Amino acid sequence: MYVMETYTRLPVSFVRGEGVYLFDQEGRKYLDLVAGIAVNALGYNHKDLIDAICEQSQRLMHVSNLFENPWQEEVAKMLIEKFWTKGRVFFCNSGTEANEAAIKLVRKYFKEKGENRYRIITFYNSFHGRTFGSMSATAQEKVQKGFEPLLEGFDYAIYNSFDSVLKALRKDTAGIMLEVIQGEGGIRVANYEFIQKVQELCHNEGLLLIVDEVQTGVGRTGKFFAYEHFDLKPDIITLAKGLGGGFPVGAVIAREKVSEVFSPGSHGSTFGGNPLACACAKVVINKVSELLHHVSDVGEYFKRGLERLKVGKVRGMGLMLGLDLERDCSTIVRKALEHRLVINCTAGTVLRFVPPLIIQKDHINTGLAVLDRILKAR
Repeated sequence: MYVMETYTRLPVSFVRGEGVYLFDQEGRKYLDLVAGIAVNALGYNHKDLIDAICEQSQRLMHVSNLFENPWQEEVAKMLIEKFWTKGRVFFCNSGTEANEAAIKLVRKYFKEKGENRYRIITFYNSFHGRTFGSMSATAQEKVQKGFEPLLEGFDYAIYNSFDSVLKALRKDTAGIMLEVIQGEGGIRVANYEFIQKVQELCHNEGLLLIVDEVQTGVGRTGKFFAYEHFDLKPDIITLAKGLGGGFPVGAVIAREKVSEVFSPGSHGSTFGGNPLACACAKVVINKVSELLHHVSDVGEYFKRGLERLKVGKVRGMGLMLGLDLERDCSTIVRKALEHRLVINCTAGTVLRFVPPLIIQKDHINTGLAVLDRILKAR
């Protein structure tokens, strides 16, 4: 063994994919309801995505950010056109990097204004990444344990409790960072009234509102950005996962007045937004924009099907769904794999379903039938 054991791996090795299916070394076909944890938005071997990768790789895969980058400008324009207001984009390689950049942007914003405000309120059971800033923002002991001391400057509140937010508020609070659906926290959806109160607090106190859209963004919930379901106007959002359709790319979008505080040398990324990443993102943005109604329709169909199983609490939106069994679900994941179904367990008790956005109702019927057999057999 040569690879560090940072993952509990399931006993299968996938060697290729096609549409919503994965194939192992023996050629066996598996229905994938995880999509690389909400990454493979267009499934596997999508022709337009493959064509874009092939074409761009023969021209230029990488060039330093020291030079003009028309590929970034094109993709940034596409993203800003979907954002609620004028803004700018910073490209990186992952959700963790995007959240690190967002944290730096918040601090720099208030430094530029001459205000000693740097603390950020985040929420228990959130997940923002595993580097020191994003890990410190992640209010989960299991993520942080063993890496103390953490980065100072984060205060934790209870999700969907506005009173808890008020208790965490300090004179040097700079912003509030949240997911409108907590993914790693168990597919927990924010209460609309709670989110509105948080936005109003940010407006009244001059705080920046940062929405982590790493898992919820790029069409996953039936809107291009999940914050749209909650009538939010965030100052900053972070993206990754589905944005590259399988190729690593992350992004930070900030409204114009906030984005201006990043100047040459204040932040950067060697690989961020390289031509190949942007070629992938361009295809994904265009294709996902055409799939939003489909995601809402198929997602609702999937949600109703899970509810009919009558075995736990169903939560989520679009094709970001969770089935809380209120008991350990790791054995169910392994049993599903034996039946050629790829699912995931998060927060210990929640089966998470984040399939490719191209999934059809007949695929969902197949998955539900397998789940029904497994759960009834327990």
